[in-house]
Amino acid sequence: MHPRPRILLASALAALLLSSTACSSKASDDTAHDGADGVKSGPGVTDKTVRLGALTDLTGPYATLGKSLVQAQQMWADETNAAGGICGRKVQIVVEDHGYDVQKAVTAYADMSPDVVALPQVVGSPVVAALLDDIERDRMLTFPQAWAASLLGKQSVQVLGTTYDLDMIAAVDFLTRTKGLKKGDKIGHVYFEGDYGSNALEGSTWAAERAGMKIVGQKIKATDTDLSAQVSALRAAGVKAVLISAGPAQTASLAGVAASRGLLVPIVSNAPGFAPQLMKTPAAKALAGMLNVVSAIPAVGSELPGVRKMVAAYEKKYPGSPVDSGVLSGYNAAQLIGADLKKACAAGSLAREDVIKAHRSQRDADTGLGSPQDFSDVDRPASVRTYVLKPDAKAVGGLVGVEDAHSAPGVEEYLTSRSS
Repeated sequence: MHPRPRILLASALAALLLSSTACSSKASDDTAHDGADGVKSGPGVTDKTVRLGALTDLTGPYATLGKSLVQAQQMWADETNAAGGICGRKVQIVVEDHGYDVQKAVTAYADMSPDVVALPQVVGSPVVAALLDDIERDRMLTFPQAWAASLLGKQSVQVLGTTYDLDMIAAVDFLTRTKGLKKGDKIGHVYFEGDYGSNALEGSTWAAERAGMKIVGQKIKATDTDLSAQVSALRAAGVKAVLISAGPAQTASLAGVAASRGLLVPIVSNAPGFAPQLMKTPAAKALAGMLNVVSAIPAVGSELPGVRKMVAAYEKKYPGSPVDSGVLSGYNAAQLIGADLKKACAAGSLAREDVIKAHRSQRDADTGLGSPQDFSDVDRPASVRTYVLKPDAKAVGGLVGVEDAHSAPGVEEYLTSRSS
């Protein structure tokens, strides 16, 4: 039986769009061997190439994000190859589109996994959850585009930055410091069912209880795009602010309906709940006036030199493409995995288990694109520092910074309580 077609990215975006592309060779196996240069290798590594994999969404609900991630990581690969590659080898990125379908993702992983050394991109909490056992078995270093605390504790899986719960603790702290919320107040929390929403709710509930406030929860499905009923319930409950842990469509509906019905309260979203395209919708005015976003990464329009350099390069390489948080997140992940590969090469092995070992030895990984990260403790988030952002239709990426990365009061206490 022939393997499924996959996309092998060359330097041009056109390669991404080809429907007929290189097929995987099943000749590779899991045994490590020495290359001609004496570097031990294994699946995904030859004397000439290092192959990385991306399981992404190019045709489903997160297609815009997936495209940004893929293009940013390909830009990194092209830059890396122009500078001599990694360990004297050219970097290739193999992309599989799962369309946010878990079964397609499982099949795609089975097809791809024999031929790549690591995965700098896997989109979707349900997808990552379905693949966890396989990823651990294969010792495949994986950076998910998902931030649930349930993904901690795995040697092969690295949540980059903060988890959803820590960002919601920061959100409650932000509301009490800057929006006048106080003991006895109620905070609404609209959240997706599943790991994303439940983990965010853990953080908001803990922080609210600590501050003497109460969370009024509203669980929704990913298919719920009209939040009129939820807004009515929250208004009736008398909430003084609303948190949302969902997607961009839900955030837009929440803000637009709340504004039209007189629920003029602050709204704070987890990072996946915002996309710059929202600032071209009828909800833009409400979003600009009511919304803040808590995020592990800075705004794409940040003045950080590393971010400005990356954005300029991306706009030159992909003119006309939106520069959103996926660009920054994807490029950051690629740089981090590149650093791991270089460290593993210096130690004499690009075998999967040694790439993981190199990764876990990084205690102050700093790409210049946000907060330094510590990957040495599999049970802790790589960072506990959260940025606060706000929408701005004129800004690159549709967001500007409000507060620089900081650790919210109580975060360490919370992490201790989770581990005990």
